[in-house]
Amino acid sequence: MKSVSKYLSLVKFSHTVFALPFAIIGFFLAVKKMQSTFDLRLFILMLCCMIFARSAAMAFNRFIDRKFDSLNPRTQVREIPSGQISSTAALIFVIISCLGFVVCTWFINPMCFYLSPVALLVVLGYSYTKRFTALCHIILGIGLGLAPIGAYLTITGKFAVLPVLFSFAVLFWVSGFDIIYALQDEDFDRSNKLHSIPAFMGRKNALRLSELLHLFSGLLVLAAGYYGNFHVAYWIGAGLFCFFLIYQHTLVKLNDLSKVNLAFFTMNGIASVVFGVITVVSILISK
Repeated sequence: MKSVSKYLSLVKFSHTVFALPFAIIGFFLAVKKMQSTFDLRLFILMLCCMIFARSAAMAFNRFIDRKFDSLNPRTQVREIPSGQISSTAALIFVIISCLGFVVCTWFINPMCFYLSPVALLVVLGYSYTKRFTALCHIILGIGLGLAPIGAYLTITGKFAVLPVLFSFAVLFWVSGFDIIYALQDEDFDRSNKLHSIPAFMGRKNALRLSELLHLFSGLLVLAAGYYGNFHVAYWIGAGLFCFFLIYQHTLVKLNDLSKVNLAFFTMNGIASVVFGVITVVSILISK
């Protein structure tokens, strides 16, 4: 049991809450679009794809960054640098997770299977980006932003505007809060020649850019509501989502980063779950 908990900690399994509600939104949008009945088998396969892809991405990130994690006082307690999980075991876990993801897409439909290498390339490739570009936060946003589109393809096998709008909303949302999280390592990144928005732009400008990205995210959530002609309940969820986007920025100050984790995980976790639940209900009750 301790071994399982170590791997769950390695991949920060609790952080799955960020993109998963948006994947479920994409899934139910497709069910509504196709006017089909709820398919439990496809739903479980979609959830497994989400879990496998994210687990592979996080474990690979920990594997690739193990040297830097061992040097950074904030990350020295992570599983690989602290010796709880060997780097070889972590890499094996990545390979198994990737295979699990591809196998699940095989059982979904040909479109998902053919696109699975592209998805893995994005979510795994993110781990290298901090070595050469400050846009690494955007790449992370793209990786998580695939969730609504991927879930929609599970049912339809085709692309559509509405899930793409949600995907871009996730892209800007995740990029924005990842910049906030990266504030903690601004000095370390700069001294170790790692690239991030805070290291490149400084704390003040990084926070301003994060606010701008979250503004775009909120506008896209509103645009999706207008385009999708959702039930009035959707607008309650959209309002709450935007509120949490704004509120997290009141928690992080230029001279006080003590509440970064509260802003990063708690506020964004609540925002995603609340918005996801209300949106799915809105989809189900709309005509």
